[in-house]
Amino acid sequence: MASAVQKSSEKELGFSPRMSRPLRNSRPEEALSPSRTFFATTKTNMGQRILQSERNAGLLIDILRGHVAAGRFTLQDFVIMPDHVHLLLTVEAGMSIEKAMQLIKGGFSFRLSKEFGFAGEVWQKGFSEVRVNDEASFLQHRAYIAANPVKAGLAAVPAQYPFCYTFLANRKAAGAKAQSTWDSGVAAGLKSSPDTKH
Repeated sequence: MASAVQKSSEKELGFSPRMSRPLRNSRPEEALSPSRTFFATTKTNMGQRILQSERNAGLLIDILRGHVAAGRFTLQDFVIMPDHVHLLLTVEAGMSIEKAMQLIKGGFSFRLSKEFGFAGEVWQKGFSEVRVNDEASFLQHRAYIAANPVKAGLAAVPAQYPFCYTFLANRKAAGAKAQSTWDSGVAAGLKSSPDTKH
């Protein structure tokens, strides 16, 4: 479902896919391809705007990166809104969507309390999920994720919203281009002073 460019960006952002585990939670027709993709949404407790700060949204992004790096799931897309989160993620045979969401929500709640002293409930109980079975559904859910901050008046265009996959991918790509330009300038014969560290 994801393009080669997207997969490359996912790897650079720390959202690269991992090897699958033993078959579990899949239908018989999925025996050869046990990956399952879901559009999942979870809301904060009583609609509190817990996720509107850069600190808290950044913490949730760190939680997501950690689980992806550990190979627990593949994150295809996401947006962190002030009072809810939309995720487009793929789980392999050894992981269920329920377990993936428990890891995300529990990890965030734990670290928010431990690192920032937040007391109280962070999330509403449960979450909603929709199984993504084909490319049309995948693209529809990606479009919905991208439009969320624009509809809420938080950004003029999706790529300007700082707490989404697209923004982070673009920022990472811009940083890589800037570094590449500098490196090519040095390689082309630009001299640095002897006391300058590279």
